[in-house]
Amino acid sequence: MTDIHSHLDGVAHAGDGTALAYQCRGAGHPLVLLAGQANNHHWWDGVRDDFHRTHRTITMDYRGTGGSDAPQEGYSTGQFADDVISVLDALGVERTDLYGTSMGGRVAQWIAARHPERIRRLVLGCTSPGGPNAVERDVSVRRALATPDPAAAERVLVDLMYTPAWRAAHPGPYNTLGDPAMPPHARRGHLVASNRHDAWEVLPLISAPTLILHGDHDRLTPPDNVALLAARIPDATTYVFGGARHAYFEECRVTAGPLVGRFFEQGLPGRS
Repeated sequence: MTDIHSHLDGVAHAGDGTALAYQCRGAGHPLVLLAGQANNHHWWDGVRDDFHRTHRTITMDYRGTGGSDAPQEGYSTGQFADDVISVLDALGVERTDLYGTSMGGRVAQWIAARHPERIRRLVLGCTSPGGPNAVERDVSVRRALATPDPAAAERVLVDLMYTPAWRAAHPGPYNTLGDPAMPPHARRGHLVASNRHDAWEVLPLISAPTLILHGDHDRLTPPDNVALLAARIPDATTYVFGGARHAYFEECRVTAGPLVGRFFEQGLPGRS
């Protein structure tokens, strides 16, 4: 199955019965887009159209976000990966391209390693392998994000996402700061899931051609993780955006969009 309606929202069900909301846009080869921690599908709103010349994009709301159920348990990057497979099965998608950013990149690692036959090409953005081998964010960043003042924490997160110059030209609102409707237990579950991620041992099982992207001023997920991922994943190439922070895909859209587009277009019917 390669083409579906140009605009389709629906609900799939995970193995444990959790309802998972998904959204499909455009037509062409499938491309799954995975958002960051504690975010719903709106994470991609600013750049989603960049891929519709050749792909139909598939997003979903992680369990605990958006239109999906928020169970008390079941929060891990491995479970999120299984949830993505449940969505693909519900849509009848046997093979897809995959682009995961931040925690979505962690989820994408599990999908590509566990289900190599389902992934044609893979892009990992502003992410890390997790575990003891990863390069973690500075303690000062962790402390700043943990402030009990929600407004102060949001200011810190915005600064980690975007440079001051870009924020001045794009005053928001921003879709990358988390789903405000998440219940507290789900928000905690997402935090624990991301912090406990460790795909180091399975990364060599990824067989899809892989592109690894990052901003060189990313303090949320340090760019040293690029080399770690590239050394573990066969057939991986890298690109680092100068001056960019965590949300390089928005701030560097004029470069990142075409770069990712060309990578995904390779091997498609009628394209070289």
